[in-house]
Amino acid sequence: MAVKELKMEVRNSGATFKEFAFSVSADELKQVTNSVAAELANYVSIPGFRKGKAPAAMVIKKYNSDVKNEVMRKLIALAFSQIEADKNLDILNCSLAEPPQEFELDKDFQFVLKAQIAPEISLPDYKEIKVDVAAAAVTDEEVNEKVEYYRNMYGTYAEVEGPAVADDMLKVSYTSDFVLPENPPQGLARTVASDDNYLWLNEPELIPGSIKALTGAEVGKEYSFAAEFPADWRDADLAGKTVNYNVKVHGIQRRSPVSEEELCKRMQAENMDALKDMFRTVSLREAESKRHNEIVEKVYNELDSKVPEFELPEEILEGETDKELRQLINQTVKSEADAEEFKKDMENHRAKAKELAKIKLRKMLILRNIAKLEDISVANEELEAQISVMSRYYGYKEDEFKRMIEQNGSLEDLRGDMLMSKVLDKLAQYADK
Repeated sequence: MAVKELKMEVRNSGATFKEFAFSVSADELKQVTNSVAAELANYVSIPGFRKGKAPAAMVIKKYNSDVKNEVMRKLIALAFSQIEADKNLDILNCSLAEPPQEFELDKDFQFVLKAQIAPEISLPDYKEIKVDVAAAAVTDEEVNEKVEYYRNMYGTYAEVEGPAVADDMLKVSYTSDFVLPENPPQGLARTVASDDNYLWLNEPELIPGSIKALTGAEVGKEYSFAAEFPADWRDADLAGKTVNYNVKVHGIQRRSPVSEEELCKRMQAENMDALKDMFRTVSLREAESKRHNEIVEKVYNELDSKVPEFELPEEILEGETDKELRQLINQTVKSEADAEEFKKDMENHRAKAKELAKIKLRKMLILRNIAKLEDISVANEELEAQISVMSRYYGYKEDEFKRMIEQNGSLEDLRGDMLMSKVLDKLAQYADK
């Protein structure tokens, strides 16, 4: 493409946004059009001509729409590069301000791009921020607790006599006053009534309140209690409801822990000393990760308190607010009734989403600023490695997972999250006494 630069005028300039009006003369448009036609000629068939040999005018006439689209793409790409060449601008994103006018390939043409500009941020000497967090450590008591946890986890249940105690498994039948909808899901139906089921006297409860109501229960007796299902309960039909239950206990089983010798066999450890060393290593790694997260949280909170308020780019803030609102909807709306209630208070929900978005956007901009100063970035190889890990975790093929996050616009969000994590790790290194 022979055209190297377009006529540009900056207008509607603000602290965090600018608009750029570009003018393309008829001669420039002709140069770009001929260049596009020459490229396209190598890939299309024109009767009477070998590929790449058809005259530009014939290619333009036959593939007018394709040529126009490619001309527009090239002009916008050139305009983007002109804006990015201004080192005084720290551009967060750039897009068309409005749909471009319909253009003719032999006439002057204008279009406008808008850019969101990073605000001026006054950073403190972040390298001097220090936080005090106790060193990671694992006690013998914690290791022994882990041993007992796994002894119980691999233990077996057996029938017992006497009243039920914590962690027992009760064989029960029960009814409730909940009226099931027509053709209910099997899980819902089994939650509200069953002739043969098991209830464990530990968390998470199958029925809220069952642990308290059935601790001390005896075989052959019946017990009544009211279950209060929380608003975020997994079954939307039960969420927020109070349901009255009548439960009959048919049997009580108690778990007997496996022996230390059996536990070593199950966990492929030579002996208890080796097993405890393994538990200690795992626990220490967990403690170190927890300590690191605590350092990261404290150092960012300290940093945030030292950074003066600054203007947030409004358009980006609105986009982040939309994301937060969608997340709030996913967490809250479990049924049509929930959706109607949510709509009634939409103004407050959006206000809450906007406050969350402000906090996240401010954090992103602060850490992005530090990333530039520290020359921290996320290489494509790092991004690909993270996608590989995530695809295995979620059970997708790697290329399928990557295509999915590209299509829903999450790829750059992932890169951004990785960048923020790297910056926070760097701050934690500076801050750790």
